[in-house]
Amino acid sequence: MFSFKNLIIILSVLWISLHWTEAQKSNASLNRPNFQISHLNLEPIIDGNILNDKVWQGISPITQMIQIKPEFNVPSTEKTEIRVATYKNTFYVAVVCYDSTPENIVVSDSRRDSDLNDEDSFLFILDTYNDLQNGFLFGTNSNGMEYDAQIDNEGQGNFSANRQQGGVIGGTNINWDATWSVKTETGNYGWSAEFAIPLRSLRFKSGDKQTWGINFQRNISKNTETSFWASLPLGFDIKRLSLAGKIHGLKLQNPGNLKLIPYALTQTINDDAIDPNKTTTNLEFGADIKYSLTPSLTLDLTYNTDFAQVEVDEQQVNLDRFNLFFPEKRPFFLENAGQFSVGSPGEVDLFFSRRIGIGNNGALVPIIGGARLSGKINQTNVGLLSMFTEGVTDENIEKNNFSVARVNHDFSNSRSSVGGIFINRSGLGNNPDDYNRVFAMDGKYGLGKKAQISGFAAKSITPGTNKQDHAFKLLANYNWDGWNINAGYTEVGEGFNPEVGFLQRSSFKKPEFLLFRALRPKNWGSILEIRPHVSYRGYWNFNDQLVTSFLHIDNHWVWASGFEIHTGINFTTEGVFEPFRISGVEIPSKTYDHSELQLIFISNPNKKLSYNTRTVIGGYFGGDRISNSGTINYRIGDKFNSSFTLSHNILNLPNGDVTAFVGRARLSYSFTPRMFVQSLVQHNNISNITSVNARFGWLQNANTGLFVVLNVVKDEDYLDGINNQSVTLKYTHRFDLMRK
Repeated sequence: MFSFKNLIIILSVLWISLHWTEAQKSNASLNRPNFQISHLNLEPIIDGNILNDKVWQGISPITQMIQIKPEFNVPSTEKTEIRVATYKNTFYVAVVCYDSTPENIVVSDSRRDSDLNDEDSFLFILDTYNDLQNGFLFGTNSNGMEYDAQIDNEGQGNFSANRQQGGVIGGTNINWDATWSVKTETGNYGWSAEFAIPLRSLRFKSGDKQTWGINFQRNISKNTETSFWASLPLGFDIKRLSLAGKIHGLKLQNPGNLKLIPYALTQTINDDAIDPNKTTTNLEFGADIKYSLTPSLTLDLTYNTDFAQVEVDEQQVNLDRFNLFFPEKRPFFLENAGQFSVGSPGEVDLFFSRRIGIGNNGALVPIIGGARLSGKINQTNVGLLSMFTEGVTDENIEKNNFSVARVNHDFSNSRSSVGGIFINRSGLGNNPDDYNRVFAMDGKYGLGKKAQISGFAAKSITPGTNKQDHAFKLLANYNWDGWNINAGYTEVGEGFNPEVGFLQRSSFKKPEFLLFRALRPKNWGSILEIRPHVSYRGYWNFNDQLVTSFLHIDNHWVWASGFEIHTGINFTTEGVFEPFRISGVEIPSKTYDHSELQLIFISNPNKKLSYNTRTVIGGYFGGDRISNSGTINYRIGDKFNSSFTLSHNILNLPNGDVTAFVGRARLSYSFTPRMFVQSLVQHNNISNITSVNARFGWLQNANTGLFVVLNVVKDEDYLDGINNQSVTLKYTHRFDLMRK
């Protein structure tokens, strides 16, 4: 039987973390590299030609780059020269990436915000508040691709690395798009790049003699090599801002920032379910306004908000009892999303923006408009959001207002913060009880640079609910030198109801732990790293009955070539107290204990042809399961990229068999870094739906420009099979109305 007393596990780990932190206190405050900013008297020409530009010759370059892989803590194999300067209200970075074999430079994708880790590339991160937690990440490859992202909470969370694939808690938000430029040049010396970032595109504290956190990263594809200016321990990446270097002497004034971003679209729809012989044409207009009240506080206004250019959701098949998670992809909600995030990623999200403008069954709910105020006042982060949505008669949805107020304070140089959030949904009809509210407090306490305690406590208010309406989580983490140790406890009351949030499952008590170690063994041939680990999570209901138990024992084998094999075994328990169905097959009430083998293969993603596969074989709800999923990626130069994914599950259950598969193909072609066409084709055999989403984009600054979108949905199980087709033409433009 499980009870709250099991928190003794967490307290034990806290004591260990404190002990390690004190024992290694002298190592926790590492000396970080630093330099003084250079102030130019002449504006550089942004063309990528650095070696022949006299503006850059008077600045001493940064040349120290330290590997984290394949070798650890040794100098990079190729020379790098980095120069940083300001001119008026623009921040410049110039880099020369020398390469002894420039013919081997790899460029894998030229689309904006594509992953830069699988090719020759250069990135840098700016901690403009110098708060050791939040920042802005920029990067490019030798073809001048533009990559930018907003970093919250040192990148921790579940933002995905794929374009338009956002999560909801902290992390790396690549849907943040700023106005900036980069130009590159290639030659027999290697390649070079010049970045020009207007200060109005950033957020910072104004004043003389300011200090920012900064780090640089270079990826060299031929060696699967990654190196940093401010060196990092094993297991960390450039987003670890508490370990960044420093740039001193910045002179920062309010640059002024007022942007008007109107759009116009026309959409043609043919829906067989309504009338196969009728075509509907819609014409829409709307606009966003972005105004910087201060260099660190921005007001966003939106009217008749539209997201026609956003990629559709990936199809999923539910082979369990709990809610599927579909990530947020709409840029307006993903910008500064980390500021509004409180909870446990993908499990207990107190605010989930997909509840705004999307019905429970996926139907679109028109957004009238709204406002967002976000940014920082000294060391205090502020976020206010209010959105209004239309009613939808066919879906029995009333007009609603969604409001969020979020404040959290960062404590200087401690990786610690404390905050609160209020979330409210109010129906704008005649029912006074049509509302839902959630209050929460959250915080984290950094134990040096290696350990941290974090958690939240929340309460919901829903008219007519008299059950326990609380939720909370406490998590202790130690992460340093290849060790990653977590222990935590989460509880969600039977009446906890965050209507503007996401619950993977309701009403549970959950202890969890992780013990992970990354090792670089000596004299193991071509094996670069091994990562043995064990993790556990268990879910109990409030009758102290075990609902789910999952024990995972695994090791990752990583070769210097980039090839990986993961070999694991899982021990599972599922307590079913009410029968349910999986694709029509009934699962009776019973406790099911099983074990399963797990095998994962990942090839070197730097190659033109790469793949990853995952196989699970074992027991499943009294029967057995064979689950195979895999993705093959193929590219031709930096123009054409494709991926083909298949998920195939065979369930042999006591009351019947289920075969489920989802097929997915992504194809993209980049004419230039700012002009592309891409498509997503999907099919699954359970709902028997085939869908096609094709998009053409001709980007201007910050993800504005011309978009042409084609959507086709074929439902074979509805009547005689229906087609829904739409073609959307959308143009959006950004006007800078205030420049200094």
